[in-house]
Amino acid sequence: MAKCAFLGLGVMGYPMAGHLAANGHEVTVFNRTAEKADRWAAQHGGTSAATPREAAMGADFVMACVGNDDDLRTVVLGEDGALAGMRNGTVFVDHTTVSAAVTRELFIAAADQGVSFVDAPVSGGQAGAENGVLSIMCGGDQAAFDAALPIMQTYGRSVKRLGDSGAGQLTKMVNQICIAGLVQGLSEGLHFAEKAGLDIREVVDVIQGGAAGSWQMVNRHETMADDHFDHGFAVDWMRKDLGICLSTANENGASLPVTALVDQFYKDVQKMGGGRWDTSSLFKRLKALG
Repeated sequence: MAKCAFLGLGVMGYPMAGHLAANGHEVTVFNRTAEKADRWAAQHGGTSAATPREAAMGADFVMACVGNDDDLRTVVLGEDGALAGMRNGTVFVDHTTVSAAVTRELFIAAADQGVSFVDAPVSGGQAGAENGVLSIMCGGDQAAFDAALPIMQTYGRSVKRLGDSGAGQLTKMVNQICIAGLVQGLSEGLHFAEKAGLDIREVVDVIQGGAAGSWQMVNRHETMADDHFDHGFAVDWMRKDLGICLSTANENGASLPVTALVDQFYKDVQKMGGGRWDTSSLFKRLKALG
């Protein structure tokens, strides 16, 4: 069993850290809101720390799942950051969805201290985190990935290294680009069905096993039909992710016209007050248009 630190106890990090504790690892947690860290420690039998540095001291593995590039820099760098408390040979595993640029920046900063850095963004949503069946896309040195693999497998069903530092984040961008188009297509299809006087559930029952089927269709069509969007991955976070995708596309020359369009549709949802709605709320946007 390993000594682990987990930084960030949001809807994903809280259950992920819980799986570590449930599998017998010694876990110390840090969260910006200390009360949540204390609650996690009381629930799972671990300990809480006042700073990322304190959480990381003596750890074999340090995991992070925070909000964005700036949040990640805050918990990693500086006198209270995790690197200040990490010893030579420790592996840092970042589950945050951030830019490949900040990943490579921190990879170098960690290497200067003899610490390995694995970028390992996740997909599967809150349910995947709670059930321990996340898909984890990794970048970094092979040896660091191999060392961290048993740890990540406590909450990941599919864990794969895609290449050197940044490859995990680039793969997560592919994931988000695909999701954006899928959810918009599904929303348009269900909107069309509703306008045509068809029963959405019966339509999906027929088509979900064919070429049009998708995870989004199977898992979101009923909540979309019920006008229920207060669950899952929030629009605000999706716009953050799509912004990273579009910025990276400007750098590498990729053409993402549909992604750019869907990003603007999500902006419309935010204007409707739906920043915390699930990403399937693109359907609600279409209904609001008439």
